[in-house]
Amino acid sequence: MSVDSVARRDLAARMADAASALTATLDARQREAAVWPFPADDERRLWFYTPTDHGGVTLADLAPPQQRLALQLVASGLSRAGYVTVATIMGLENVLDEAEGWTGTFPGRTRGRDPARYYLRMFGDPASGTWSWRFGGHHVSIHHTVVDGEARSCTPSFMGADPASSPLLGPHPLRPLAGAEDLGRELVRALDDGQRAQAILAPVAPTDIVGGNRPRLSDGDLPIPLKGIWRGVQDDAFTARLEATQRRAEEAIGLRPEDLEAVRLTLGESPAKGLAVSALDGGQQELLRALLAVYVERVPEALADAEAEKYAGDRLLALHLAWAGGLEPGQPHYYRVQGPRLLVEYDNTQRGVNHAHAVWRDPDGDFGGDVLAEHHAAHHRT
Repeated sequence: MSVDSVARRDLAARMADAASALTATLDARQREAAVWPFPADDERRLWFYTPTDHGGVTLADLAPPQQRLALQLVASGLSRAGYVTVATIMGLENVLDEAEGWTGTFPGRTRGRDPARYYLRMFGDPASGTWSWRFGGHHVSIHHTVVDGEARSCTPSFMGADPASSPLLGPHPLRPLAGAEDLGRELVRALDDGQRAQAILAPVAPTDIVGGNRPRLSDGDLPIPLKGIWRGVQDDAFTARLEATQRRAEEAIGLRPEDLEAVRLTLGESPAKGLAVSALDGGQQELLRALLAVYVERVPEALADAEAEKYAGDRLLALHLAWAGGLEPGQPHYYRVQGPRLLVEYDNTQRGVNHAHAVWRDPDGDFGGDVLAEHHAAHHRT
């Protein structure tokens, strides 16, 4: 057994211990919400990053000792830096509530911005060795899949920040996604004029990530309308409110149909858009590696090392870098890094360029799709 496999088994064991400790405390009502069979793909592959119902038991539904156990499971699937970032994003719900004048409301809730409305759902029995779990709420969406006793998949992984920058006492603001924004901008500004002409797809950025919360990415994807990334929106007044919010966001940055068309996702037989990483010099490639590390180092080292292998060495040269929007701080912007087993997207356009999204995906391996297929082939041969 390889060193990497041992590390992934140790990580899976920690996840299983944390999940089992929590499950043992759940009453029947909590268990019904929190524990589903595996794979239950129609539900397991659903994910959101809006403050909608993500599916599962919420922190508010748990007693304080149970909340601690739930957060131990969350922490087991993140690096130390990743957990601190997620905890900070959750705490921003209180900051956002104040910024909105304590008026944020959503259908069926007594409080719109709520740091306790984060949902945990487990699929399957951790003791079986093949199971998964997810945790999410506003601007957090974490997914882990364990196969044959090894932690094998950790995407899609979404983190956002609203506000993206908040004042603190002293000269330094609170910016949970500063690394993803600043390194991305540093990289595109390091390009020469010819490289930049290839990398920049449009002068105006989209108002959201292009892949959205689709369970599976497809060639030709465009950003999903805001009303499409809420679970079960049926209230006409709320739908109209979401549409008006999106319209205002697009008008504020002057988004045109041609700008959206320029960032349309290409997959499969269609070549990725933007600048080929093979055209970058050594220093520019090092900047790109530093940027990608901000994403893969969200998770524990055992997983981060395996994910970094997907673009290690010459595999880095198969990636493409694309940008839309302005290059100066405070200007709406979007970027993505795309390759055969990697899609990273970042945008900061809304609320006066103070509302950021950062997602990391594996188009072939999200939700453990590739390793589960291998598992099925190995254990269910006819």
